[in-house]
Amino acid sequence: MPALMPDSAPQRVIAASNFVYTVGSGLYLTAGVLYFTEAAHLPASQVGLGLGIAGFVSLAVGITVGHLADRCGARGVYAATLVVQALATAGFVLADGFWPFVLAVCAATGAKAAGLAARSPLIRHYGGGRPQEFRAYLRAVTNVGISLGALLAGWVVQVGTLTAYQLLVIGNAFAFVASAAVLFLLPPVKPVPTVDGPRWIALRDRPYLLITALDGIMAIQFKVLTVAIPLWLVTATTAPRWLISGTMLTSTLIVIAFQVRASRSIDSPAAGAVAYRRAGAAFLVSCALISLSAGIPAWAAATLLMTAMVIHTIGELWHSAAGFEVSFALAPGHATGQYLGVFGLGAGLAEALGPGLLISLCITWGRPGWYVVGALFALTGLVAPLAVRWAQRHQHTGRSPLEAAERAPAA
Repeated sequence: MPALMPDSAPQRVIAASNFVYTVGSGLYLTAGVLYFTEAAHLPASQVGLGLGIAGFVSLAVGITVGHLADRCGARGVYAATLVVQALATAGFVLADGFWPFVLAVCAATGAKAAGLAARSPLIRHYGGGRPQEFRAYLRAVTNVGISLGALLAGWVVQVGTLTAYQLLVIGNAFAFVASAAVLFLLPPVKPVPTVDGPRWIALRDRPYLLITALDGIMAIQFKVLTVAIPLWLVTATTAPRWLISGTMLTSTLIVIAFQVRASRSIDSPAAGAVAYRRAGAAFLVSCALISLSAGIPAWAAATLLMTAMVIHTIGELWHSAAGFEVSFALAPGHATGQYLGVFGLGAGLAEALGPGLLISLCITWGRPGWYVVGALFALTGLVAPLAVRWAQRHQHTGRSPLEAAERAPAA
């Protein structure tokens, strides 16, 4: 288990803000897609399309806001993204048609991507000697919050009324506002001085862009938990609906217990490359098991789904730890927000392509689609080590004098 509280006061503030944020996120991650299909009565295909459009909109936001956080101060920029996300999420209750839904979800998804990029300089500044480990701790905290939100979401799904779903949405928005308020207890981080050379250096780093794309493809696995499994469970299996929360809680408890430990063992880009490969294999196995849960008795379906969730979450631990390591280790300190904003393009790719892809393959096509998705993850895991080795060679041969000085050991 990770330590309950970080050592430094700024880390505790970041963790507290993150915890409040993710209680609200747990509500939406567990039952958000069902809100639009069950309460707003939008077809699943339209929900997938709208989420995909939102993902594409968010692609350009992260790098721009990350650069803004580097230059203008990360705390204020990050807090602003939380407020925008709260307003957009509250707008879900007015989404009674496809285009209002698209407008609201685009604003919310864009603000989420911007917030992840704007938070990165705070993590690097206050994260100690290895911000990757503090990032892993925050992910464990995230899953504590999500587990609490998932419990409440389970009640919403079981009740299934419009009022219950609307309370879910409002609670989510309130959590984002509270998270922004907590953040102002954090001492501000001074803006990073402008350096000579091209402004958008991360967009010129081709190996880093390739790793970003591969991580984005593998990040579609997060949508397996929040989009594919809820819809698959409801439409293709006889498993009880409360298992949607049960699978989410199983996953979050494993992450809480083991994410920090997994990240400690992945302490170099080479180790991250191996973790990507292992993650791809785990996702292949879990997708195969999920596919077998259709057309069998409820107890057998529930058993298969829970087993698949455990295997999937082990892969998630490896995938997340690999991403933490390579994204920070291969990014120069003077452009952390910009580089992590670029790396966030991978998550935006998953937001854009993941829901529609999973609904088309796993829900519309059915069992064969699960095998295709699992094979995609496995292939991505095999390619990732090649990309990481290319990035390391580029790091050693193509760095600027400023980057070399940043990476040189202290005298």
